[in-house]
Amino acid sequence: MRYVKPLQLFHDLVKTTGKERGRLLGLDVGDKYVGLALSDFDKKIASPFSVLVRKKTNIGLMASDFERLISDYSLKGFVIGIPFDKHLVSSHAVQVKVFVNDLCKTKVLEDLKYTYWNERFTSKNVELLLKPLNLNDPVHHKTILDKFAAVGILQGYLDFVNRKMKLMAME
Repeated sequence: MRYVKPLQLFHDLVKTTGKERGRLLGLDVGDKYVGLALSDFDKKIASPFSVLVRKKTNIGLMASDFERLISDYSLKGFVIGIPFDKHLVSSHAVQVKVFVNDLCKTKVLEDLKYTYWNERFTSKNVELLLKPLNLNDPVHHKTILDKFAAVGILQGYLDFVNRKMKLMAME
């Protein structure tokens, strides 16, 4: 896996055509689960996709799962949520970077590009939306929360880069 800046990831994808065209996968990395969201091929809309169980001992299995998803869904890059704070490095940000470093060490996803996107308040926003649903099963509630937090991360990224590309085209 190779880190690229947010606009560079999008710019590289926009240049692809035909069979090279691909999608992005948004990741909300948590202690127990990794929520996943999938973009459309036009890279305009993020949809909830799945949740992977995260354990420190299963990073090889997770890399294999990601490898299969890359093939099955024509994935070209990951948008990984990380909390940005100018004044503080949070333990959650460190946890996300450790997860990404562990994935990189597997060398399974070497051709994939990724970028980070600010995920501050995505889980809190989704929590407020889910509250009226009164989901009683805590596992079901958590997996829905993680999937939709990944949607918030990926959709925020897509909205930003699409708006930025539109402004650049107008110049």
